[in-house]
Amino acid sequence: MLYAVLVYETAHETEARNHPERAGAYWGAYKAYSDALVQAGVMAGGNALQTISTATTVRIRDGKRDVQDGPFADTKEQLGGMFVIDVPHLEAALEWAARCPAALTGSAEVRPILPMNG
Repeated sequence: MLYAVLVYETAHETEARNHPERAGAYWGAYKAYSDALVQAGVMAGGNALQTISTATTVRIRDGKRDVQDGPFADTKEQLGGMFVIDVPHLEAALEWAARCPAALTGSAEVRPILPMNG
């Protein structure tokens, strides 16, 4: 079954991505996690996202497009990316989420992926 592990990070952690002294540890932790997913044969996809400052929100209201810079809601954690894993059950997905670096400082949310039936 496919699960998304949504990576929520604090602003401090998101800033670490490009911080000269912290970027190596930040990316090293995610590379190790990604490598473990691949080695276990459960990695099905995923990507990191640009910082929240690059987000644009689109809504249709009364038939008109409303475009807003930034996220829809102001939160303490930001969606930084996601991993898609293929594991047999929720407990296995939760075990992998607990190993995600974001679980230490932000959170790792697990959601089953809804199959798109054509």
